[in-house]
Amino acid sequence: MTSLSRKSISLIFQNPFTTFFINGIFFLFFLSFLIAASNISVAAKTGQPLYCPGSAEYFHNNTIRNSYGTGALQYYLFEPDEPKPVSAPLIVFLHGLNATNPRSYGAWIEHIVKKGNILVYPKYQSRSSKLGEYSSHAIESVLDAIEELQSEGHVWPDLERFAIVGHSCGGMIAPNMAALAEEAGLPVPGALMSVEPGRTTPLEDLSKIPSDILLLTVVGDRDFIVGDKIAKRIFVDTPQIPLENKDFITMVSDRHGFSSLTAGHFTPCSMSFGNFSIPFFGINAHDYYGFWKLFDALTDAAFYGENREFALGNTPQQRYMGEWSDGTPIKELIVTDNP
Repeated sequence: MTSLSRKSISLIFQNPFTTFFINGIFFLFFLSFLIAASNISVAAKTGQPLYCPGSAEYFHNNTIRNSYGTGALQYYLFEPDEPKPVSAPLIVFLHGLNATNPRSYGAWIEHIVKKGNILVYPKYQSRSSKLGEYSSHAIESVLDAIEELQSEGHVWPDLERFAIVGHSCGGMIAPNMAALAEEAGLPVPGALMSVEPGRTTPLEDLSKIPSDILLLTVVGDRDFIVGDKIAKRIFVDTPQIPLENKDFITMVSDRHGFSSLTAGHFTPCSMSFGNFSIPFFGINAHDYYGFWKLFDALTDAAFYGENREFALGNTPQQRYMGEWSDGTPIKELIVTDNP
């Protein structure tokens, strides 16, 4: 029986049709390999731009990091260095729930600071703190940070140039801080960017946000954790801000090539090692041409009257997300004033 089976198998493989079929399979396999290899090449995304907002045009070569306070009132201070400026604008960066270690956004933090800004990273939460306390904790930490910065040895904070950016839970605390800034004794923010705000902490009366602020709400089309409901609410509940000074932006996923760009809830995270100088994960066009570009341009417009076209107005510069290595444009941002 075994001998017959072997003879049968031998006859099958001597059949011209079988040979053609097997060769066809190998050809298809080889063709698939070539296509995959081609797609891997295509997947090489556009690197960091050289000169526009979001670019690698840095004015400082180093950042100084210190930590102050304890528990929910702990905060991190990042100051530009090499060269160390006399003064600099003040940015508040509000993290997502439980992302109390600034390494979660290390590359973005370093980018903001090397551009010439002081950055405050409030912890705002501890095991014992309640959701409703997060905004007040963040505000108290920023007030303490300002006092610390105004002491000897620090870069002096330019309180005429003050901006707030937050992601997830921080994306809800950010508009709360802007709404409560005047009564809390904070500087008046000139720019506010809420990224993928989640339903975690109560929203304040957003009509208290200054009417002359520049506002962006940004969501991802594959964010299945928080969606876009809160972002829409923040946009709609601020009618005092003229439409020309705010936009609702959707970042779009792109599956072109071997490695896709996914606009999910954790896309804004940009982890890094060491002194926040070596990108570890997820640094790509969604960072350079998305979050980093938009916030750079928003603060440039608010602080200096520059680069507004990269942040607001549904312009080609605002929507542009770079190109894949084969020249195919990465899917643009979707910008609207009617979310």
